[in-house]
Amino acid sequence: MHHVIELEGVAKRYDSAGAPALGPLTLSVAQGEALAVTGPSGSGKSTLLNLVAGLDKPTDGAVFVAGRRIDRLSEHALATFRREHIGMAFQFFHLLDDLTVIDNIQLPAQLTGASRRKAAARAGELMEMLGIQKHARAYPGRLSGGERQRVAVARALVNRPALLLADEPTGALDTASGHDVRKLLTDLHRAGQTIVLVTHDLSLAQACASRTMHLIDGRVALHSYAQGAR
Repeated sequence: MHHVIELEGVAKRYDSAGAPALGPLTLSVAQGEALAVTGPSGSGKSTLLNLVAGLDKPTDGAVFVAGRRIDRLSEHALATFRREHIGMAFQFFHLLDDLTVIDNIQLPAQLTGASRRKAAARAGELMEMLGIQKHARAYPGRLSGGERQRVAVARALVNRPALLLADEPTGALDTASGHDVRKLLTDLHRAGQTIVLVTHDLSLAQACASRTMHLIDGRVALHSYAQGAR
């Protein structure tokens, strides 16, 4: 089985004299798996996501993503690696308000060297898949929260990443928009996208993930699998 994420004895300390914010943790996430990470504030969820994204480095252990050890990469190499292999969707979207929807989506592709024509074709494919093609020339500020999150997910997927990281993707949405994003993540998982989802919403985790890992004080308190996932 091919693993997109492998953490080997990973720990992160922000205070050398205190307990780790996370770990030590050994974890594998298989290709096509959707892992939900839950837990109270301060439990280590964001630390875990930052380590997998290469936005932070572990105090101990090794982090492998898409077959490459990323905790030893330089900042420049990490930035390149993220653009090519990791898509990220956040609670507050982080869209560029002065760019249209299609320009927001195709920007990461252009940053990796894709031609504008190729990037636009991929953006069009994603907009159609996610049901936002009618908003291609609109600006993010004119869209609903659910629509903006769909744009953010499309942008995250534009480079066909091995891994999609979703950080509280429904946290800023109303109930109806949250249900839309829940269905989107479920559909992406069914289509074979590897996902790590950080959420406080247990119903979102149960609906979208094949496995849920609950953290408390930086340690795994509970591991559970969706029915038929193992």
